[in-house]
Amino acid sequence: MLSPRGASVDLISSTTELSDAERIDRLRLIRSENVGPRTFRSLVSHLGSARAALARLPELARRGGGAGQLRICGVDEARAELAASRKLGIRLLAQEEAGYPKRLATLDDAPPLLAVRGEAETLMRPMLAIVGSRNASAAGLKFAGLLARELGEAGFVVISGLARGIDQAAHRTSIGSGTVAVLAGGHDHIYPPEHVELLAAILEAKGAAISEMPLGHEPRARDFPRRNRLISGCALGVIVVEAAHRSGSLITARLANEQGREVFAVPGSPLDPRADGTNDLIKQGATLVTQAADVIRAIEPILERPVIPPLREEEAEPVDAAPDSSERARITGLLGPSPVSIDDLIRLADAPAASVRTVLLELELAGRLQRHGGGLVSLL
Repeated sequence: MLSPRGASVDLISSTTELSDAERIDRLRLIRSENVGPRTFRSLVSHLGSARAALARLPELARRGGGAGQLRICGVDEARAELAASRKLGIRLLAQEEAGYPKRLATLDDAPPLLAVRGEAETLMRPMLAIVGSRNASAAGLKFAGLLARELGEAGFVVISGLARGIDQAAHRTSIGSGTVAVLAGGHDHIYPPEHVELLAAILEAKGAAISEMPLGHEPRARDFPRRNRLISGCALGVIVVEAAHRSGSLITARLANEQGREVFAVPGSPLDPRADGTNDLIKQGATLVTQAADVIRAIEPILERPVIPPLREEEAEPVDAAPDSSERARITGLLGPSPVSIDDLIRLADAPAASVRTVLLELELAGRLQRHGGGLVSLL
């Protein structure tokens, strides 16, 4: 059996370190209105730097039909957040810096700056996610703990969402071997509140906590799916222990599948609604898990592959001058509330790819465009 300790390809060294000026620029950009991770990446790739993107934001938003003044995060605001984070022992890490989980860094929607507290080495080791029902059964809690303990003994870090139920059981039993908590809010707004002590124990034992949210951000319902993509994005695979239909854990499994991660599910009684989601995942092709060895066998081949960021062709395309009115009308006219792929949009608009991507950037900054997984976009 392969051991992930010390031999993992996740342990890719990085000597890059941002200057404070560059970190402030990137923080200002991602905290500005209508700029999400994908938009951030497109802006920086097309314009060359966060500072250049900040200078172009008002113009691009106006061209996209934005009403009113786009809110751009100020220098003082960004400096205050950076100072407050450092005071709490939080590092705001860029994707190319040491301590940023390498598998997460390969995603199109990876956070441009990740707020990290705790042991950086833990974030560099191979991770497996364990998620499941908040209202878990006694059997589910026991099995989640058993899985977490055995995976930890095999050298894996267990990552989860610090929620009640299965998440809590997975964290508690893997504290000694290494566990990572992914937060839906800022580091100063732990949810649920009763898990403040659990998080403290994780950090004291050289675990880690990560979030993409600023300090002061209280988690809302829409923040949990965003958090879930970080859980699956950091991991080699996601193990769902219990999940009812329409469970947040099934969202994590779906995201894992979209990200190319392995999906595992623990079977349960057909009489228990908490097993409906996991049993359905198995029907859909998830790997059935009854012991940690099932997971390890499936993960071993992945450990031998290097973590390489995907080649993104659009990053070579500069933002040109504004497309002409006929191009803009064709591109915008093809958009509607139903998601469409960017590749189809380029083909149907019969316009240069750079023009299509420029219009999409403008519409997004104007608050008129929504990006979905798989390269899909729609009008709001």
